[in-house]
Amino acid sequence: MSISPVPVSAPASPPGRTRRRSSRGGTPTPYDFRRPIQLSREHQRILQLGFDGFARQATTVFTSALRSVCAVSLTTIDQRSYSEYVDSLDATTYLTLFTTDPMPGRGMLDLPLNAVMSCVDHMLGGPGAASQPNRPLTEIESGIISGLVERLLAEMRYSLAAIVALDPQVTGVEYSPQFAQVAGAADVMVVIELELRIDERPHRMSVCLPFSGLHPHLAAAAAPAPVSGRERAMRAEAAELLQTAFQDVPVDVGVRFRTTGVEPSVLASLQPGDVLRLAHPAAAPLDVTVDDTVFAHATAGARGPRLAALIVTTPQETR
Repeated sequence: MSISPVPVSAPASPPGRTRRRSSRGGTPTPYDFRRPIQLSREHQRILQLGFDGFARQATTVFTSALRSVCAVSLTTIDQRSYSEYVDSLDATTYLTLFTTDPMPGRGMLDLPLNAVMSCVDHMLGGPGAASQPNRPLTEIESGIISGLVERLLAEMRYSLAAIVALDPQVTGVEYSPQFAQVAGAADVMVVIELELRIDERPHRMSVCLPFSGLHPHLAAAAAPAPVSGRERAMRAEAAELLQTAFQDVPVDVGVRFRTTGVEPSVLASLQPGDVLRLAHPAAAPLDVTVDDTVFAHATAGARGPRLAALIVTTPQETR
């Protein structure tokens, strides 16, 4: 008698597990060891709120300066190396370098040269044609566009005030991105790309900020320290104690005659025994000063064995 083998089948997987495995059909994302710290979604959201406001203000700046219909909108916020950002720019562009105090390093504002020439054309009363010369700006053109760039940086300061008290100051202008040398090739930067439309013609515009300097401020803005009622009461008490202590801080007070103007020749000829006439009237009180600021008037006197000054009220006099 022969016995035929019985086929053994593997246990069926639960339906739910099979569906989960089949739904994971995404492409794995490679990990970049050059960027151990990534710009989180929360930090991107904070930057988006700030640069949305900057885009609105920049729209007003361009429209009022060019007297034409302009619009600036936020496109993307990304984290790149400095070399990647430089390689993404045009070979010839208008790149403004500025300080990022109190953050270390410097930032950049990129405006396409064609857009800059169109802005200059509009501001000089021209039509701002689409075809513009591709060359560095003249001295007059640079003076015109520098005022517009300073207004944009001022609006950036206002828009990012909730994140960092940025004080951007222009340090230079470069037409070739390769010569900017703002950071090292591998340094991580935060790149904010915007779209500038002048008379419905789109232009790419971008802002580049150092990630290492911006990250602590983003972390502080994303997770502010909670303040309880007890902490608020302690802070109020500390402020009251500080205010009370200031009332007892001693300051140097001077009682003096009014100042007298003397020519240098008179000072140079002074000898022991000479009499110098003062511009202080004999009946006028003395000035009571703190740090060269007159805040009261007094007459000279004595109290016991010590000299003293009696505070008096005097009508306002023209000196």
